[in-house]
Amino acid sequence: MTGVQTRRKIASLILIPKYQGDLEMVELLIRPVGLIGEATLKFLWWIGYSILILLEAIVGIFTPNFTRKEILYQTVHLGFNSLFIVVLTVTFSGMVISLELAKEAVRYGVGYMVGGGVAIAMAREFGPMLTAIVLSGRVGSAITAEISTMKVTEQLDALETLGVNPVRFLMTPRLLANLFSIPMITLIAEISGTYGGYLVANAYAGITKQIYIDSIHQFLAPWDVWGGLIKSLVFSLIITVISGMMGFTSSRDAYGVGRATTASVVWAIITIFIANFFLSYLLFG
Repeated sequence: MTGVQTRRKIASLILIPKYQGDLEMVELLIRPVGLIGEATLKFLWWIGYSILILLEAIVGIFTPNFTRKEILYQTVHLGFNSLFIVVLTVTFSGMVISLELAKEAVRYGVGYMVGGGVAIAMAREFGPMLTAIVLSGRVGSAITAEISTMKVTEQLDALETLGVNPVRFLMTPRLLANLFSIPMITLIAEISGTYGGYLVANAYAGITKQIYIDSIHQFLAPWDVWGGLIKSLVFSLIITVISGMMGFTSSRDAYGVGRATTASVVWAIITIFIANFFLSYLLFG
């Protein structure tokens, strides 16, 4: 029975005298309810499937059917090869933050706070967030494209035929690689962003290197750095799980590969923004 037939059947059973003879009107009234219910069920299914993929990948750590060479390859492929674009993005973001802060800070006699302000912004928010957003496009799309292409070419079916769990075989090395590389990239990005802030503060507002460094020592707490690294761990889980889920659930055609790759990037970024709010509240609120 199709969706239209189902709605008409429900409409015919609703005893509304005013609309008893007009099933189209009743169907029009109940259609939004059906769409909301369908969207809710689909959302819950995605959440459940994501949790299953994460659990399978974690179980794969203790029952490995991959080599250390595979983890090293994924670390280089997904992590190290993304370092340049992340550092470039975060460095210029740090320069923009410093550009906005430095001149006004010097005008009001608080130039000694610029270094600490830039460092805190980098450690708490911009470092983890920008790194995760860039890697959602670089790493997440790569994982989704690889897995969905393997599905189209029936390589996933071949793994199952050989008695190999595809999720554990493919996701566990990528999960471990991202859990290791993304926090490291985040830390490097935070340093580069803070240094970029110094370059602008020095050139634009005349803030010396010593004043900038003293400001960082005065205002930046170790927990700011550790909190940012905790965020990066959560973001690495989000990127890996969502990209893997989109790859495994893609359709078996070229259009499905492109659609899944796009969806993985979009949903990873949306989820990262939502998670960042709650993490900021829990860690720094």
